[in-house]
Amino acid sequence: MKKQIIPLLVFLGLALGCSVSPQPIDYGHVGCHYCSMTIVDKQHAAQLVTSKGKVFNFDAVECMMNSLKSGNVSDISLFLVNDFDHPGELVDATKATYLISEKIPSPMGAFLSAFSEQQAAQQVLAMNDGTLLSWNDLKQQYEQ
Repeated sequence: MKKQIIPLLVFLGLALGCSVSPQPIDYGHVGCHYCSMTIVDKQHAAQLVTSKGKVFNFDAVECMMNSLKSGNVSDISLFLVNDFDHPGELVDATKATYLISEKIPSPMGAFLSAFSEQQAAQQVLAMNDGTLLSWNDLKQQYEQ
């Protein structure tokens, strides 16, 4: 009986260890995968998760986009960004609305913030000026 349980436990350990899900960012201790800067800003951080469950953290959305452009991360299952209105909360980057506003600095100077709700982004836009982008707009901007 013990011989049957050991392979089962090994299988379960491997299966759980490779789950594709967001992982908490250890702010103040982990570095950005793209620029190596320590991630401290809970409003602008981002994360990519591969289909094998490997996590890449970024100090800003612009670092994530530059990393995607450079091709040094592939086979992505999850694209995640911090919601500007809910610091530290990772949301689906493909569904987020993005604001570029020179009145709201981001860690790497692109003035790029992400919002889980388009209405929230529009409210911040009304107070700060700038430009709203969808995920596809943002990707096109970084592909140029």
